[in-house]
Amino acid sequence: MTTTSLKLPDALRQRAAQAAQRQGISPHAFMVQAIEQAATLAEQRAGFVAEALGAREQMLATGEGYDAADVHAWLKARVTDRKAARPQAKTWRG
Repeated sequence: MTTTSLKLPDALRQRAAQAAQRQGISPHAFMVQAIEQAATLAEQRAGFVAEALGAREQMLATGEGYDAADVHAWLKARVTDRKAARPQAKTWRG
C-alpha cells in the first residue's frame, strides 16, 4: 500500500471528519471509502457509455433497432410478469 497526500480545504476536511465520526470510523477510512465509491461509479459509467456506443455501432451496421413503444410496453410488463416476451428488432432504414 502506498501513501498519498491529499490537501483539502478546511471546510471539506471538517465535513469529512464529522461524517466519519457519525459513522464511527476514522476520517482516513471515510476518505478511502469515498474514493473507492467514486472510482467504482466512474468505472461503471465508462462501461455504460462503451456499451451504448457499441449498441449504436451495431444498430448503424445492421439497420435494425427497437421501437420505443415496444420497449416501454415490455418494461411495464416486466414489472408485473417476469416472463414477458422481449420486443423484436425492426429495420429502421427506409
